[in-house]
Amino acid sequence: MVEILSLGRFHLHQNRPDLRRWVPAFLSSHKTLFTVLWLAAFASVFIWQRNAVVGGFLFLRWGVASRPIPRLRPAAFNLTDFGGVGDGVTLNTEAFQRAVYAISKLGKKGGGQLNVPPGRWLTAPFNLTSHMTLFLAEDAEILAIENEKYWPLMPPLPSYGYGREHPGPRFGSFIHGQNLKDVVITGHNGTINGQGQAWWKKYRQKLLNNTRGPLVQIMWSSDILISNITLRDSPFWTLHPYDCKNVTIRNVTILAPIVEAPNTDGIDPDSCEDMVIEDCYISVGDDAIAIKSGWDQYGIAYGRPSMNILIRNLVVRSMVSAGVSIGSEMSGGVSNVTVENLLVWSSRRAVRIKTAPGRGGYVQNINYRNLTFDNVRVGIVIKTDYNEHPDEGYDPKALPILKDISFIGVHGQGVRVPVRIHGSEEIPVRNITFQDMSVGLTYKKKHIFQCAFIQGRVIGTIFPAPCENLDLYDEQKRLLKRSMSQNVTDIDYDF
Repeated sequence: MVEILSLGRFHLHQNRPDLRRWVPAFLSSHKTLFTVLWLAAFASVFIWQRNAVVGGFLFLRWGVASRPIPRLRPAAFNLTDFGGVGDGVTLNTEAFQRAVYAISKLGKKGGGQLNVPPGRWLTAPFNLTSHMTLFLAEDAEILAIENEKYWPLMPPLPSYGYGREHPGPRFGSFIHGQNLKDVVITGHNGTINGQGQAWWKKYRQKLLNNTRGPLVQIMWSSDILISNITLRDSPFWTLHPYDCKNVTIRNVTILAPIVEAPNTDGIDPDSCEDMVIEDCYISVGDDAIAIKSGWDQYGIAYGRPSMNILIRNLVVRSMVSAGVSIGSEMSGGVSNVTVENLLVWSSRRAVRIKTAPGRGGYVQNINYRNLTFDNVRVGIVIKTDYNEHPDEGYDPKALPILKDISFIGVHGQGVRVPVRIHGSEEIPVRNITFQDMSVGLTYKKKHIFQCAFIQGRVIGTIFPAPCENLDLYDEQKRLLKRSMSQNVTDIDYDF
């Protein structure tokens, strides 16, 4: 436990036994020594197995598993120490700012923790600092002020060159951080509430002149942990790590209305490297997760890919878009992504890759494993004509590369179209694999496994029957039939 001080810090002391007396006696027994060595060996094997990911991904190589567990901060404060009032009416902006400033002075000593007690803490947007833990107690709720005049304007993201919804500046995020290291946002499932209803209404009525701000945005930072909290009703994208390294998002619930909450993506890793998203529940008004890396010529020039990302053990819902998307802004490239143990329910689409001429970049080495679809309109989607562009300055000859994508262990029920892969003559989809697939259908149409301009393989028997564009292999991966129709188009958007 961290001792709570009023504007102070402490050093933790505890009595330690005299190790010099009991260690030699303990190890003098050969039987005891053997037991200790056996337990150590077993533990090392267990840790190795946890860090290994099936299919050749080893987290130790990425540096994710080797990161130290966040330690207790040497100092901790309550928001009330800085004048905070959790009545849902009092504006606490200055209290948050004073608390963050106090913690910023402790960076060389390990930083500090800001505890947000139970209550409703209304505030304007505020910034985080390095070596900081923001801890939300059970029944604590940080409320974003709805009045847009309190939200600062920021330059467009350099890899977008344009506000995502309007040219020029964009609104900053509610909780923001730049150039930070060692930041933790956690708690006992407290809530950060963006109160986005007013923003959504103004967006639909076209009353905003700038792009809406995310709920939480952390930029150009490393060693970030976000866990055990609820994020809800963001004005725009909910959680947006931008050009960050070593990010873990775990046990997070993200909520927004499934309709009439535009662009409320759940988590958008954007030009991020070495990232884990696990054990989360997401139900929002757009993509639950959307991996990005910049938009057209601006993303190509910025040149920061999203890579080495593991997404696992998620339950997601998206009635408007998809459970897990890659793109459409992927001009810096996306590679080495694993999505496993994913349940998508009552959604428009399950997993989707979307791009277009002008994007450039690549999507490659993408592995989907153990996907479950329950009442989904379209299960697997690859779309190559998602023609939204920041301005007229993009190069239509900048063609993305889509290759090395596998789907292994895909099951479900109540799916209208299980697969729709719409490559094109300009942007073919290459080296795609399907194995162990069985999806129950709601429509008994003929063309329910739809393909265009793809090359790849089916290993073993799958249901429904694959399109003619794919090579067929048996369970031992021996070629049975080579496809002669890789450029055949069999896409039907009517169902």
